[in-house]
Amino acid sequence: MKSLVGSQVIVFAANYIYTGELVEITHDLVWLKEPSIVYETGAFSEKSWKDVQRMPVNMLRIERSAIESMGEVAR
Repeated sequence: MKSLVGSQVIVFAANYIYTGELVEITHDLVWLKEPSIVYETGAFSEKSWKDVQRMPVNMLRIERSAIESMGEVAR
């Protein structure tokens, strides 16, 4: 995960899919800058999400225990 710091990532968590710039990782949390919730991805081959909504916060923390998977966005 540390290698993804500074990258635009997608986080598949227990209830939602998040995207944003990964800025910090701690023992319990990951921090996303300018986060959005992806309500509908659409085809992964497309260059944009079908339904993504910017969250009204500058930083979002996500509990690592709720993360199923995450990776760098290749768009």
